[in-house]
Amino acid sequence: MIGFLDSFYPWIKAIHIMAVIAWMAGLFYLPRLFVYHAERAKVGSELDQTFQVMEERLLRVIMNPAMIVAWVAGLIMIGLGAFDWSAAWSWIKIVSVIAMTGAHGWMSARRKEFAAGQNTRTGRTYRLFNEVPTVLMLLIVIAVVVRPF
Repeated sequence: MIGFLDSFYPWIKAIHIMAVIAWMAGLFYLPRLFVYHAERAKVGSELDQTFQVMEERLLRVIMNPAMIVAWVAGLIMIGLGAFDWSAAWSWIKIVSVIAMTGAHGWMSARRKEFAAGQNTRTGRTYRLFNEVPTVLMLLIVIAVVVRPF
């Protein structure tokens, strides 16, 4: 790592971990909101409006900032040499984080469909999608902590 930045590395890593926890919480919770929204709220109803507010605030106030902070802190750590580009675990993590970001984008697009009253997906779709962040999280944690490759 680069001289004076060495002392900041633990802080950057701590910020990264906290941001990832917040981001993951949102990635786990938003699809559950979509399940109930799709199954229980009629378009234009008071319940529909309540779900829309909850979903929008979860994305805008928690998930988007947490994702950005996780990415920025992660990229700083990469810049400080915390990544072994020759190891498979590094590539598994990078690909999984990109996929997690794609899942975030997919959920953001679904939120916009709900807001426009244009959701066409069932609760089952959202239940199945709810497993995507879990699988990606498992891959990331095992790749980084266990480093089986």
